[in-house]
Amino acid sequence: MQEIPAILVLENGSVYRGTAFGKAGDASGEVVFNTSLTGYQEILTDPSYTGQMVVMTYPLIGNYGITPNDNESSKIWASALIVREASNVYSNFESTRSLDATLKEAGVMGLAGIDTRKLVREIRQKGAMRGVISTSVTDIDTLKQQAAAIPEMTGLDLVSRVTTGSSYSCDNPDANYHVVAFDYGIKTNIIRQLQSEGCRVTVVSAKTPASDVIALNPDGVFLSNGPGDPFAVTYAIDTIRELADYNRSTRRLPIFGICLGHQLLSLAFGARTYKLKFGHHGANHPVKNLLDSRIEITSQNHGFAVDECSLPEVLQLTHRNLYDQTVEGVRHRDLPCFSVQYHPEAAPGPHDSHYLFREFTDLMAHARN
Repeated sequence: MQEIPAILVLENGSVYRGTAFGKAGDASGEVVFNTSLTGYQEILTDPSYTGQMVVMTYPLIGNYGITPNDNESSKIWASALIVREASNVYSNFESTRSLDATLKEAGVMGLAGIDTRKLVREIRQKGAMRGVISTSVTDIDTLKQQAAAIPEMTGLDLVSRVTTGSSYSCDNPDANYHVVAFDYGIKTNIIRQLQSEGCRVTVVSAKTPASDVIALNPDGVFLSNGPGDPFAVTYAIDTIRELADYNRSTRRLPIFGICLGHQLLSLAFGARTYKLKFGHHGANHPVKNLLDSRIEITSQNHGFAVDECSLPEVLQLTHRNLYDQTVEGVRHRDLPCFSVQYHPEAAPGPHDSHYLFREFTDLMAHARN
C-alpha cells in the first residue's frame, strides 16, 4: 500500500509530519489526547468528540479491528484520529473490518507515524490547541492560519449538531421504570445500562420543552453526555430549571446527569463552568466518593468542569478527581437530583461506578411512595 504523506500543523505553528490512513485530504479541529489502552472504536463514535481530533497515547492502534456492536452511536463523530502506529493487521473473533477501511468509508482522516509522545507533552504543557491535518496543502503558514481560524471550543454549542431529530423509544419488556433521556450526544451504552436496571427509555431532542417531558409522565429524567461548552447550551439549562421547579411544586421527579449533563445540571442551579487546560480523556481517572470515602477508577471524556468555588449552597459536592482535585459529582440537598462528571456506563475494565444507575432507580422507586 502506497503511503501518502500528511502533515499536522497546530495553531501555534508546531509541525508534525506523518502518513495518512483512512481518508486522504484535510481535517481540522481541537487536538486532544486520550490515555486509554483500548476503546478507539468507542472513542471515535462518541458524539462528545465532535469538533475534536483525538491523539491516542497508546502506540499501536487498530490491532483488534472494528466490531459493529461496540459503536457508541450510528457514526464517527471525531474529526480525525492521530496515532503512532496504525496496525495493518487486526485479530479479534468479533471484528468484521479494519480501522483503516472503517475510516475510509466514513470519510474520516487518520494520521500515523508521528511522535505522539512529543505531541501529548506539548498539549499538556500548552493546553489543547486547534489544528489542521492535510495531504494536499504543504505550506506551513497557510495551515497555521487555517488552524487559527477554527472556532474555539469555548462558547460553542455543539449539542445542536449531534442531538436526535425526533424522539424514539428503547423498550424493555421487564421495565419497572420509564426514563426520559435528553440526547445531548447520548452514548449507546448509557441506554443499555438504564435498560439493565429495569428502565424503558424515551430519548428526546436536546431542545424538547419541559412541558413535553412532563406530558410523557416519566419516573425519572436523564441528562446525557455531549460535546462543546455547556454554558452555550442555554436552552438545556432553562429546561432543567423548569424541571427543577416542577420537582419543587408538583411531584418528585428524579434527575440524573452524566458528563455534559452534570455540567448543565450544575449551571441550572447556579454554579459556573470553565475550560480545562487539556481536559480529561482516559479510562483510569481515580475519583473519591466523598460520601463513603471509596475510590473509583473511572472513564472520562470532557474539556470543561464545574467550578467548585461557584457551587451554590443547595448543591453538595459528592465526588472529587484525585488527579487535579476538580469536581466530579454533586447532588441537590433537597431535590432528588444528582450528577457525575465521569462515565459510569463505560466498561474499560473496572465497573466501579455502576452503582450510580441503581441509585437513580432507587430514587425513582422512592418518589412513587
